[in-house]
Amino acid sequence: MSSVRQPISDRPADALEEYLVNLTRRRFFGSLAGTFGAGMGSLALAQLIGSRVAGATPPTPTPAQILQNLPHYAPKAKRVIYMHMEGAPSQLDLFDHKPALIDLYNKDLPDSIRNGQRITGMTSGQARFPVAPSIFRFDKHENNEDGLMVSELLPHTGSIAKEICVIRSMHTQAINHEPGITFFQTGTEQPGRPSFGSWMSYGLGSANANLPSFVVLITQGIGNMQALSARFWGSGFLPSEHQGCRLRAGKDSVLFLRDPDGVSRDDRRRMLDLVGRLNEEEFQTSLDPEIRARISQFEMAYRMQMSVPEFTDLSTETPETLAMYGPNVQTPGSFAANCLLARRLAERGVRFIQLYMRGWDQHGNLPSELRAQCNAVDQPQAALVKDLKRLGLLDETLVLWAGEFGRTVYSQGTLSRENYGRDHHPRCFSIWLAGGGVKPGISYGKTDDYSYNIVENPVEVHDLHATMMHLLGIDHHKLTYRAQGRDFRLTDVKGEVVKQILA
Repeated sequence: MSSVRQPISDRPADALEEYLVNLTRRRFFGSLAGTFGAGMGSLALAQLIGSRVAGATPPTPTPAQILQNLPHYAPKAKRVIYMHMEGAPSQLDLFDHKPALIDLYNKDLPDSIRNGQRITGMTSGQARFPVAPSIFRFDKHENNEDGLMVSELLPHTGSIAKEICVIRSMHTQAINHEPGITFFQTGTEQPGRPSFGSWMSYGLGSANANLPSFVVLITQGIGNMQALSARFWGSGFLPSEHQGCRLRAGKDSVLFLRDPDGVSRDDRRRMLDLVGRLNEEEFQTSLDPEIRARISQFEMAYRMQMSVPEFTDLSTETPETLAMYGPNVQTPGSFAANCLLARRLAERGVRFIQLYMRGWDQHGNLPSELRAQCNAVDQPQAALVKDLKRLGLLDETLVLWAGEFGRTVYSQGTLSRENYGRDHHPRCFSIWLAGGGVKPGISYGKTDDYSYNIVENPVEVHDLHATMMHLLGIDHHKLTYRAQGRDFRLTDVKGEVVKQILA
């Protein structure tokens, strides 16, 4: 391929459009310098000198200058395992025990509790808002305080009560799934921003050159499934090599990773070397940073041809370890299999590991669907924490279990003693963390008697992100990226470190 470019007038319209897209600011001023000589450079230098003499604000730090100062202080955690329960688990039926609600069965939620707060269109037309107490028993599990009340649906999770920090006072802005998940993953309800994992990959880099720094594993749950968009693990305006790499269930964990029949590894190496040289020539011409990202991704794929089959091979695990994760651990794509893979990725230094478990959207028939969901996740997620601790990895691995919001105390639709549903509720919900510098065996925050409003120690999504970044050695104010004329960060313009939950 020749590096000589056609004159603009001779190119087809689509090529012209591509040319204009790739006309970077750097190349634009470079072409002006070539046309007008040193005049533009002299003008820019004079302006720079003048601004410094006048005491103007110094130039914005470059990405390299921002990254060279990381971490900002000694990190407690080296990596994150984030289990997202997509669809929003009911805090009332799992972690926020409200026994007094039994006496309020089928009574209307008082106006003084709701206080005019917005509700979704799915229940706004209901004539009544009948209180639906949980039908599940709660058991007290020993932690480092006075005991943690956990639903009978999560006995294995209850068994790690001494290791986890349950936050009952989470709240969020979004009331529907798509913006709610987007907000939890990116710090804003609007699509297009980098995900949490991409920020960590960008800021902290990779600890294993043969695996991506950000990996995504997905499990299909039971019941109502919300859309799972790839942009939830997208890199937004960050360089694209920082987007999450989704691993699929089955033989080909990553599509197109295997060489076609008849192509040897040496053949693949020569091909990549040739393509790399051509891409580098194109970069020198267009200065498009995505070309460098493409080169990086090709090289990563080549290395993953060896590393992915190795870490996805569970035959090296002992029978005792496999049994700990439960009977579904060798079923590809199951939550048990993905939890074990998450531990194996953590061992190999992957920076950010994201597990999605779909199907937590119980607007109706909550008791039966919630039983099935909890049965799928309870043993594996507890085993993951125990396994990390057994291997000495828990102290340096920050584990998060969360949904995008909570569930209402009132029933959506028909209410009976054995059946009910719950609508979306962003005002308060429960999550838990473990390891990585979090104080173990505690609960934090408190809700009112209806689990409808927070009455003690509210924690907002930006606060959670700021706290997790702090544990990773990052000042959330300082990890920024300039795009569209402003400096962006994961926590936007808010967020405070929740110091009370730090070990």
